[in-house]
Amino acid sequence: MTGTAFPVSSPRPRAVHVAFGGIVTALAAGVAEGLLRAVRGGDEFGATATGLLPRLAIYLAVAGVALYMLNGSRVARALLTVGIGVVGSVSLIIEPLAVALSTDDYASLFDGMSPSSTVLAGCRTVHILAVVIAIAAMYTPAAHRWFTQR
Repeated sequence: MTGTAFPVSSPRPRAVHVAFGGIVTALAAGVAEGLLRAVRGGDEFGATATGLLPRLAIYLAVAGVALYMLNGSRVARALLTVGIGVVGSVSLIIEPLAVALSTDDYASLFDGMSPSSTVLAGCRTVHILAVVIAIAAMYTPAAHRWFTQR
């Protein structure tokens, strides 16, 4: 028998797993940053325990869309690209960029950094790098072929 009743699908490429792992890593870093800001009692950017609820809702939505992407949804891949790749990344970069642009002495940015500030900066850095890796992985040639076959 040469034909089948069901289309044969190729196995999920490693790049798609990398993309999903990047999204999960970004979400974990974002949750860690939000929790640390809430534990610190808020800060100059207004992050408090009540501010965690909208952030958590967004992260749950992103996790759901990421699961659809993992199963081959091109729409989910596009939503993640725009949502976390553009809008989310800009929201993560704008705050530190504004602070950096508002000073003439860059060394003063690091003077007196507390351990919690250092952890916050690390969480933000991991978050941004994980998003960049995830978006890039979703558009590798193997991943692109797999998404377009579905």
